[in-house]
Amino acid sequence: MEAPILLTERLRLRAWRDSDREPFAALNADLRVMKHFSRPLDRAQSDAFADRAQARLVENGFGLWAVEAPGVAPFLGFVGLAEPAFVAHFTPCVEIGWRLARQHWGHGYATEAARAVLDHAFRVLGLSEVVSFTAQGNQRSRRVMERLGMSYEASDDFDYPNFPVGHESRRHVLYRIKSAREPVLRSP
Repeated sequence: MEAPILLTERLRLRAWRDSDREPFAALNADLRVMKHFSRPLDRAQSDAFADRAQARLVENGFGLWAVEAPGVAPFLGFVGLAEPAFVAHFTPCVEIGWRLARQHWGHGYATEAARAVLDHAFRVLGLSEVVSFTAQGNQRSRRVMERLGMSYEASDDFDYPNFPVGHESRRHVLYRIKSAREPVLRSP
Protein backbone atom coordinates (compact mmCIF):
# COMPACT_ATOMS: atom_id res chain seq x y z
CA MET A 1 0.00 0.00 0.00
CA GLU A 2 1.23 3.46 -0.79
CA ALA A 3 0.96 6.20 1.82
CA PRO A 4 -1.77 8.72 0.94
CA ILE A 5 -0.76 12.33 0.34
CA LEU A 6 -2.85 15.09 1.92
CA LEU A 7 -2.73 18.61 0.51
CA THR A 8 -3.78 21.92 2.03
CA GLU A 9 -3.43 25.47 0.77
CA ARG A 10 0.16 25.73 2.08
CA LEU A 11 1.18 22.22 3.09
CA ARG A 12 1.87 18.74 1.78
CA LEU A 13 1.49 15.79 4.16
CA ARG A 14 3.43 12.88 2.72
CA ALA A 15 5.47 9.75 3.31
CA TRP A 16 8.77 10.12 5.12
CA ARG A 17 12.04 10.56 3.22
CA ASP A 18 15.63 9.87 4.22
CA SER A 19 16.23 13.63 4.00
CA ASP A 20 13.72 14.14 6.85
CA ARG A 21 15.91 12.29 9.35
CA GLU A 22 18.38 15.07 10.13
CA PRO A 23 15.82 17.86 10.71
CA PHE A 24 13.60 15.40 12.61
CA ALA A 25 16.50 14.48 14.90
CA ALA A 26 17.17 18.19 15.48
CA LEU A 27 13.58 18.91 16.52
CA ASN A 28 13.51 15.79 18.75
CA ALA A 29 16.69 17.04 20.49
CA ASP A 30 15.29 20.57 20.99
CA LEU A 31 14.47 21.00 24.69
CA ARG A 32 11.68 23.51 23.97
CA VAL A 33 9.99 21.21 21.44
CA MET A 34 10.29 18.24 23.82
CA LYS A 35 9.38 20.14 27.01
CA HIS A 36 6.13 18.22 27.58
CA PHE A 37 7.57 14.80 26.69
CA SER A 38 9.46 12.48 28.99
CA ARG A 39 12.82 13.32 27.39
CA PRO A 40 14.45 14.48 24.17
CA LEU A 41 15.33 11.75 21.68
CA ASP A 42 18.84 10.95 20.54
CA ARG A 43 19.53 10.35 16.84
CA ALA A 44 19.00 6.57 17.00
CA GLN A 45 15.67 6.99 18.84
CA SER A 46 14.57 9.69 16.40
CA ASP A 47 15.44 7.53 13.37
CA ALA A 48 13.60 4.55 14.88
CA PHE A 49 10.55 6.77 15.46
CA ALA A 50 10.62 7.90 11.81
CA ASP A 51 10.94 4.28 10.65
CA ARG A 52 7.89 3.23 12.73
CA ALA A 53 5.90 6.24 11.53
CA GLN A 54 6.63 5.45 7.88
CA ALA A 55 5.84 1.74 8.29
CA ARG A 56 2.48 2.42 9.94
CA LEU A 57 1.57 5.04 7.34
CA VAL A 58 2.17 2.54 4.53
CA GLU A 59 0.61 -0.46 6.32
CA ASN A 60 -2.52 1.29 7.60
CA GLY A 61 -3.14 4.08 5.08
CA PHE A 62 -2.96 6.50 7.98
CA GLY A 63 -0.41 7.44 10.59
CA LEU A 64 2.03 10.25 11.21
CA TRP A 65 2.61 12.17 7.99
CA ALA A 66 5.78 14.14 7.35
CA VAL A 67 4.78 17.76 6.72
CA GLU A 68 6.42 20.07 4.20
CA ALA A 69 5.64 23.64 3.18
CA PRO A 70 6.56 23.86 -0.53
CA GLY A 71 8.71 26.91 -1.18
CA VAL A 72 9.24 27.42 2.57
CA ALA A 73 10.72 24.25 4.07
CA PRO A 74 11.04 20.63 2.91
CA PHE A 75 10.27 19.29 6.42
CA LEU A 76 8.41 20.97 9.29
CA GLY A 77 7.74 17.93 11.48
CA PHE A 78 4.78 15.57 11.59
CA VAL A 79 1.01 15.62 12.01
CA GLY A 80 -1.13 12.54 12.02
CA LEU A 81 -3.09 9.75 13.59
CA ALA A 82 -2.01 7.02 16.00
CA GLU A 83 -3.58 4.33 18.14
CA PRO A 84 -2.32 4.69 21.73
CA ALA A 85 -0.68 1.55 23.10
CA PHE A 86 -1.61 2.19 26.74
CA VAL A 87 -4.87 1.46 28.56
CA ALA A 88 -7.01 4.38 29.75
CA HIS A 89 -10.69 5.16 30.19
CA PHE A 90 -10.87 6.40 26.57
CA THR A 91 -8.93 3.61 24.82
CA PRO A 92 -9.04 2.00 22.35
CA CYS A 93 -9.17 5.12 20.21
CA VAL A 94 -7.45 7.03 17.44
CA GLU A 95 -5.59 10.17 18.45
CA ILE A 96 -4.38 13.09 16.41
CA GLY A 97 -1.05 14.63 17.27
CA TRP A 98 1.70 16.87 15.96
CA ARG A 99 5.30 17.85 16.53
CA LEU A 100 6.82 20.70 14.56
CA ALA A 101 10.27 22.28 14.63
CA ARG A 102 10.29 25.41 16.78
CA GLN A 103 11.08 27.75 13.85
CA HIS A 104 7.73 26.72 12.32
CA TRP A 105 5.61 27.47 15.40
CA GLY A 106 3.14 30.34 15.26
CA HIS A 107 2.32 30.11 11.54
CA GLY A 108 -0.84 28.02 11.83
CA TYR A 109 0.82 24.97 10.25
CA ALA A 110 -0.21 22.50 12.98
CA THR A 111 -3.85 23.56 12.79
CA GLU A 112 -3.92 23.56 8.98
CA ALA A 113 -2.35 20.12 8.72
CA ALA A 114 -4.50 18.71 11.53
CA ARG A 115 -7.67 19.87 9.75
CA ALA A 116 -6.60 17.89 6.67
CA VAL A 117 -5.88 14.85 8.85
CA LEU A 118 -9.27 15.10 10.58
CA ASP A 119 -11.00 15.36 7.20
CA HIS A 120 -9.17 12.19 6.12
CA ALA A 121 -10.06 10.46 9.41
CA PHE A 122 -13.76 11.19 9.10
CA ARG A 123 -14.34 11.25 5.35
CA VAL A 124 -11.96 8.53 4.13
CA LEU A 125 -11.38 6.30 7.15
CA GLY A 126 -14.93 6.61 8.44
CA LEU A 127 -13.96 7.23 12.06
CA SER A 128 -16.69 8.50 14.34
CA GLU A 129 -14.39 10.19 16.88
CA VAL A 130 -10.78 11.34 17.19
CA VAL A 131 -9.10 12.34 20.44
CA SER A 132 -6.01 14.34 21.29
CA PHE A 133 -4.16 14.62 24.57
CA THR A 134 -1.25 16.51 26.03
CA ALA A 135 0.25 17.56 29.34
CA GLN A 136 -2.02 19.98 31.23
CA GLY A 137 0.54 22.76 30.92
CA ASN A 138 1.03 22.46 27.15
CA GLN A 139 -0.98 25.55 26.25
CA ARG A 140 0.28 25.70 22.64
CA SER A 141 -1.11 22.24 21.82
CA ARG A 142 -4.29 22.90 23.76
CA ARG A 143 -4.90 26.03 21.66
CA VAL A 144 -4.49 23.95 18.47
CA MET A 145 -7.04 21.44 19.80
CA GLU A 146 -9.46 24.27 20.54
CA ARG A 147 -8.98 25.84 17.09
CA LEU A 148 -9.82 22.43 15.61
CA GLY A 149 -13.17 22.50 17.43
CA MET A 150 -12.25 19.75 19.86
CA SER A 151 -14.09 19.69 23.18
CA TYR A 152 -12.60 19.34 26.65
CA GLU A 153 -14.11 17.95 29.85
CA ALA A 154 -12.05 18.08 33.04
CA SER A 155 -13.49 14.69 34.01
CA ASP A 156 -11.47 13.16 31.13
CA ASP A 157 -8.10 14.27 32.61
CA PHE A 158 -5.78 11.32 33.27
CA ASP A 159 -2.27 10.37 34.37
CA TYR A 160 -0.17 9.46 31.35
CA PRO A 161 1.51 6.14 32.19
CA ASN A 162 4.84 6.92 30.46
CA PHE A 163 5.63 9.58 33.06
CA PRO A 164 6.66 8.67 36.61
CA VAL A 165 4.51 9.70 39.56
CA GLY A 166 5.37 13.28 40.49
CA HIS A 167 6.59 14.28 37.01
CA GLU A 168 5.31 17.75 36.05
CA SER A 169 3.88 16.46 32.75
CA ARG A 170 2.21 13.30 34.09
CA ARG A 171 -1.28 14.84 34.33
CA HIS A 172 -2.81 15.03 30.84
CA VAL A 173 -5.91 16.58 29.34
CA LEU A 174 -8.06 14.85 26.73
CA TYR A 175 -9.88 16.62 23.91
CA ARG A 176 -12.42 14.96 21.60
CA ILE A 177 -14.04 15.67 18.28
CA LYS A 178 -16.82 13.68 16.67
CA SER A 179 -17.53 13.27 13.00
CA ALA A 180 -20.42 15.27 11.64
CA ARG A 181 -21.07 12.37 9.27
CA GLU A 182 -22.39 8.90 9.81
CA PRO A 183 -19.51 6.42 10.06
CA VAL A 184 -18.62 4.50 6.92
CA LEU A 185 -19.01 0.75 7.29
CA ARG A 186 -15.75 -0.91 6.37
CA SER A 187 -15.63 -4.53 5.32
CA PRO A 188 -13.26 -6.84 7.22
